[in-house]
Amino acid sequence: MIRFIQVSLMRGIKPLLEQVDVTLNPGDKIGLIGANGAGKSSLFAMMRGELHPDQGEIDFPAKWRVAYVAQETPPLERAALDYAIDGDVTLRKLEAELARLESEPESSENGIAIGEIYSALADADAYTVQSRGEQLLLGLGFSIDQMQQPVASFSGGWRMRLNLAQALMCPSDLLLLDEPTNHLDLDAIIWLEDWLKRYTGTLLIISHDRDFLDEVVNVVVHIDERKLKRYSGNYSSFERQRAAQMILAAGALEKQQRKRAHLESFVNRFKAQASKARQAQSRMKALAKMEELAPLRAAAEFSFEFREPLSAPNPLLVMEDVDAGYKIENEATGEITHKTIVNNIKFSLQIGQRIGLLGVNGAGKSTLIKTIAGELSPLTGDATMGKGLNIGYFAQHQVEMLRHDESPLWHLAKIAPTVREQELRNFLGGFNFPGTMVTSSIAPFSGGEKARLALALIVWQRPNLLLLDEPTNHLDLETREALTEALAQFEGTLVVVSHDRHLLRATTDQFIIVADGKLQPFDGDLDDYKDWLLQTKMGKGTDVLPAAGNANKTEFPVASPVAPPSAAPVVNTKEQKRKEAEDRQRLATLRKPLEQKIKRLDEQIAKRSAQKADVDAALGESSIYDAANKAKLKQLLADQSFFTKDLGQLEAEWLELQEQLEALA
Repeated sequence: MIRFIQVSLMRGIKPLLEQVDVTLNPGDKIGLIGANGAGKSSLFAMMRGELHPDQGEIDFPAKWRVAYVAQETPPLERAALDYAIDGDVTLRKLEAELARLESEPESSENGIAIGEIYSALADADAYTVQSRGEQLLLGLGFSIDQMQQPVASFSGGWRMRLNLAQALMCPSDLLLLDEPTNHLDLDAIIWLEDWLKRYTGTLLIISHDRDFLDEVVNVVVHIDERKLKRYSGNYSSFERQRAAQMILAAGALEKQQRKRAHLESFVNRFKAQASKARQAQSRMKALAKMEELAPLRAAAEFSFEFREPLSAPNPLLVMEDVDAGYKIENEATGEITHKTIVNNIKFSLQIGQRIGLLGVNGAGKSTLIKTIAGELSPLTGDATMGKGLNIGYFAQHQVEMLRHDESPLWHLAKIAPTVREQELRNFLGGFNFPGTMVTSSIAPFSGGEKARLALALIVWQRPNLLLLDEPTNHLDLETREALTEALAQFEGTLVVVSHDRHLLRATTDQFIIVADGKLQPFDGDLDDYKDWLLQTKMGKGTDVLPAAGNANKTEFPVASPVAPPSAAPVVNTKEQKRKEAEDRQRLATLRKPLEQKIKRLDEQIAKRSAQKADVDAALGESSIYDAANKAKLKQLLADQSFFTKDLGQLEAEWLELQEQLEALA
């Protein structure tokens, strides 16, 4: 087992851990969580022996083999597959020793030693290492051809995948993984989950991906207030336990009660209408669920809202017979050739659509996003942007384009030169850039802080179309949750590529998939997509999507959907179960858009109710009726009339959607 005994650790003058005691059992799969800077990576460094506690000790069996992901990758000419297999250090030592012995003159002692080496190689599964290495790299997104390419030819993100492959190749009793999903796509993450579930040693993992933690870990260790606290269960279980503590320890309950009072008031308005009693009861059930979940956001570092978008055209854009890809110029001849990634795109984007873009690594998701954003011109066909379209585009290269020698305030002032500095400071403060941080160079900022700044710049510009390509990379759990809530309330149109399934579930209404060079609807949810990926990655089924009819020649979302593959029936009972599963899936597909619309209406109603309450309170002040306040009184009465009318329309729409939802049930 692993025991922390009265462990204290300082980094400079900052205490990270103070007299920590915690015990972890062999075979546990442990998620290590905590705010940025809390000491997670330093704890890993102590486990690796690179740091030593200032007091106390960390005890685990000396014979344990420890594997971890190297942070540096030398630009080697060694093939990627060989580099991955190098992670099995014991095997490589045996191979080197065998080569040495075989180069020496033959003797009886030499023959015995060679025999012992061959026996050890068999115990080390040397004869399957090539296929095991290939399976690892395939799972992490490498093609067979890429496996023979030199390490030096890969970008930084792909080299980190190779380092991860080395750690997974290494036979180990303790595996330390620090943010292993940061450089992975959704398909590679799902494959990694499956691999880690079958890992038999003790796993200690740092991750900000809540779905990944839910799938993999059975213990959570939380660094909070310089202490380590152990929770049994996955991340969702931790949240529930933590929420209960927060209700008792902080003012979360009071905040929850205020929100609950508003929603109860909303329900009470319909109790007098006999025809609406069922909807009121349904809403009360939703309120009961809210009681458990409400406190979870209380611990978040910050929250923010997307400003109300500018008016948008409809459709926002139309693509006709578009081929998306890259133009490649031959340096010697100047000849330009086209490399098509996604072809024959017929796609229109309507106001209010919220689309999650799926597809395996390299399928063309980012190429499509760049083409929609206008960063890539269509190779063929026409892409027509609606008049008044204002795109907010977030991708990792936007973060890299920030001026590292300048401050957050400088970046915002550059796009808002006529706005008062104090207003810009207040806005950036809402994104957790307080005090001197707002005027400091961003060079020492973490990846998460730079990503947060890039998001703030997008929010300021009030886009009516958001294009997000992996927006959660480097964001911690609290910031991811704040982004997820903000996107759920965003009133514009959204297209997002993300490996964060929690964000996708909470913010999108439909999925489309880039597969086999085409853009097609996906008939299913993320669980269906996971099943399909596991079938293709683990060799459990075909990797060819079913034919989609005329899906690629029809405007979305009317197109014939691409369904995830399912096993062929064997007997009648299996056929029956398959039909039942299809019925459930069909019902879920119909319910989800309604549920998402109801959720957004709830948020809009809450917002309007708060605005109306402020106006009502102002009209309750006797001073407002003085002659000097005549203009203000007139404006307040107009606002009250507008908010009342708008609330009535929103509530009527909410009731209609509830009736549709109940009709489905």
